[in-house]
Amino acid sequence: MTSKRSQAGRTAAVAAASAAALVLAACGSGDSSSGHDGHTTSSPSAPASAAQGRHNAADAAFAKGMIPHHRQAVEIAGLVPGRAGSAEVKKLAEDIKKAQDPEIRTLSGWLTSWGEEVPAEGAMDHSMHGDGGGMMGAEEMDKLKDSSGKAFDTAFMEMMIEHHEGAVEMARTERADGVHGPARTMAAAIITSQSAEISRMNELLGHN
Repeated sequence: MTSKRSQAGRTAAVAAASAAALVLAACGSGDSSSGHDGHTTSSPSAPASAAQGRHNAADAAFAKGMIPHHRQAVEIAGLVPGRAGSAEVKKLAEDIKKAQDPEIRTLSGWLTSWGEEVPAEGAMDHSMHGDGGGMMGAEEMDKLKDSSGKAFDTAFMEMMIEHHEGAVEMARTERADGVHGPARTMAAAIITSQSAEISRMNELLGHN
């Protein structure tokens, strides 16, 4: 009788242990599901990173407008060696090329990834002249090419101030209307750096 009772007790203990094991397993799976939930909680960052890839018409217009604009700035800066008289102008030209060459590549990459057309090189550089944007016409470019020394320095800075003002305006439009995070960040950097260069060139020209 006692042995029957103790066997029943053992059976009950085994059952209890099994039940406990099941509860623990359930807890474990709860933890893992909470780990999964934790993953889901981190999923707001997924939309955030998706937002980085999101773009609208303003972003595309910014990239399409800024590429030829930057290309012309780099072209103008490329005229400096051999023509400029001022070390300050030479330094400005180097800074412009250093900043804008990589931005052209970045902007082109965005357009490609969005399935948009990258502006072709060539005549594009003068095509925006009539639209504002500070783009230089072919006549102005030829005049700059034909000058040197102090005359070149003055013409270069006057042209580049107008050019930069156009870029700052385009960047402000992107900040106001664009949704692509990296494009808006680039626009902010353009506003800051080119506004500083405008101030510097105005100082050198004695306009301040």
